[in-house]
Amino acid sequence: MLSALMNFLNACLWPTRSDHHHHHQDGDGGRQDGLLWFRDSGHHVFGDFSMAVVQANNLLEDQSQLESGSLSSSSSSAPPYGTFLGVYDGHGGPETSRFINHHLFLHLKRFAAEQECMSADVIKKAFQATEEGFLSLVSNRFQTTPQLATVGSCCLVCVISDGTLYVANAGDSRAVLGQLFKSTAAAGDVHATQLSAEHNASIESVRRELQALHPDHPDIVLLKHNVWRVKGIIQVSRSIGDVYLKRSEFNREPLYAKFRLRAPFSRPLLSAEPSITVHTLQPHDLFIICASDGLWEHMSNQEAVEIVHTHPRNGIAKRLVKMALKEAAKKREMRYSDLKKIDRGVRRHFHDDITVIVVFFDTSLVVSRARGPAVSVRGAGVNLPHNSLAPCTTAGAS
Repeated sequence: MLSALMNFLNACLWPTRSDHHHHHQDGDGGRQDGLLWFRDSGHHVFGDFSMAVVQANNLLEDQSQLESGSLSSSSSSAPPYGTFLGVYDGHGGPETSRFINHHLFLHLKRFAAEQECMSADVIKKAFQATEEGFLSLVSNRFQTTPQLATVGSCCLVCVISDGTLYVANAGDSRAVLGQLFKSTAAAGDVHATQLSAEHNASIESVRRELQALHPDHPDIVLLKHNVWRVKGIIQVSRSIGDVYLKRSEFNREPLYAKFRLRAPFSRPLLSAEPSITVHTLQPHDLFIICASDGLWEHMSNQEAVEIVHTHPRNGIAKRLVKMALKEAAKKREMRYSDLKKIDRGVRRHFHDDITVIVVFFDTSLVVSRARGPAVSVRGAGVNLPHNSLAPCTTAGAS
């Protein structure tokens, strides 16, 4: 009953594509091969890019996008120009990650127009506006769809503009920079530099931060089934959504009792504020890998940048995803070919949804302020056929 209700909500709020078949090509130039979607190559204003997504959940909870061109909603003569990357790793359902995919970039363009530039403050405001928008949606639908209060998403954003790379993260997705310094260039050694800060209770510094913020909650982090979780419930300490852990008015009926916390709370237990890193691009900065934690569960930062550096650019995101899947199969002592036969839903027992975006930096384009054609690509997945959902008569959410 609950599953049917959430599927109905999905269809009403965010219209989805019907099931893709093997090697189907979509309007973004992406292709679908079973549960794997990929865009092997494309051009953003500062170089090449590659994207890939593999689905494990019955409904894809990872959402992603690449937007390249104007980064402002203003038609002024010199708006901020560049490339925007977003990786949104949802949990509890796809609703929050889909909401972010439809709203965050638009908020960023609006704030960039107001400030007439790109900045860390613009990105921070875009996160806040997206969080407030989803909170409003939950509030409006709480009496009819209380389960929406338990859905959330990690949010990783990278913006390249005017020779600067901004990395903003809430959750445990990761952005890793591949660098080749002259001192090591002869040996071909590429160096991995993680630019995103992670907010996962498995990290001791995150647990200390939570304990300092919530001294009146001695159980703010609990070790449950050998995994550290906030209140024994969720691993990430920052996210968009998860409003039942941020606003006490959603920690009550009609939300199901199994989700409600027994102890009252007066301040949010989770935060939507991103950690932001600002990096000035240099000639030794070759590329950046943005990926959900599904990738990093199966390979290290260094392994990932070495794969990118030593293989052709075309299809490199797909290569990373496949390497992760092969490692996942190996851990379960099974063949990769057999793992590929397992359908979505059941596949989640073997690995998570995995999203990878690799963006290369062409130094000459980064410094030249060149303006190429606008590009907009969104990662895709296999969705339930429309005829399996209740008919929808309401308009999509704004």
